[in-house]
Amino acid sequence: MKTLRQALKEAEKKKVAIGHFNIADLAGLKAIVEAVRQLRVPVIIGTSEGEAKFLGRKEIVAYIRALRDELKLPLYINSDHTYSFEEVKRAVAAGYDAILFDGGSLPIKENLKQTKKIVSYVRAKDKRIVIEGELGNIGSGSEIRTEIPKEAAIKLEDLTKPTDAVAFVRATGVDMLAPAVGNIHGMLAHAANPALNIGRIREIKEALRKDLKKDVPMVLHGGSGSADSDFSAAIEAGMNIIHISTELRLAWRKGLERSLEAYPDQIAPYKLFPPVIESVKAVVVRRLQLFNKLV
Repeated sequence: MKTLRQALKEAEKKKVAIGHFNIADLAGLKAIVEAVRQLRVPVIIGTSEGEAKFLGRKEIVAYIRALRDELKLPLYINSDHTYSFEEVKRAVAAGYDAILFDGGSLPIKENLKQTKKIVSYVRAKDKRIVIEGELGNIGSGSEIRTEIPKEAAIKLEDLTKPTDAVAFVRATGVDMLAPAVGNIHGMLAHAANPALNIGRIREIKEALRKDLKKDVPMVLHGGSGSADSDFSAAIEAGMNIIHISTELRLAWRKGLERSLEAYPDQIAPYKLFPPVIESVKAVVVRRLQLFNKLV
């Protein structure tokens, strides 16, 4: 089985992106696993701090590792949007394959300082863990919104700058970078999400390659609600991982509503969940096909 680092290098070479999908229960996990069994492509399964607290860090890592070993599937697990040093420590101890330390809402200097500290700690504990840093604010939360988060960087002057990206990666030593390129967390209720700035993605990727003499994997957060054409263009411009969460939560909710309507007298959760799993799986399959150029 390839390591996550090897899977990222292969994605870079093929100009495809690895799908990253968050889970909060076993129904969502089963949906993702079924999609991977069908398509046989790598995926990263993410747990936010809230999701990890609900599931248990050690428990969900052990579960996914057991599935990976038993089914021989390229499943990786990421500690998504980890905001504190204490939570980073817990993720390292639990055995995550990757950790995102999210200092995107902090001033750049403070973000750099804290991220550098995190990288040093994780490297000392386990060099196999892939460490991601976030530079730029895209808002927080995975939900259906009525408006763009006020703190999110949407204006051109607020997007992550190529020079800042290079300085940040060089100073912190992160393995992957999540920039602000017009993306936002969550989905707008009555409109499409803002268009991604493909030119800025390309500029950051090229600057990292030129100045650091290597390909630095780039991660697109807040993918839910973006147009398919934006995803394809972002991958061509240099994105290597794309995060989807709100779309999955919406599919989970709609699947459960259909199930409860169809089986109003059913009280056994495992009998109510098949429509939920099918609904979430459909989203995962569709996204993986797009990200891996299978359609």
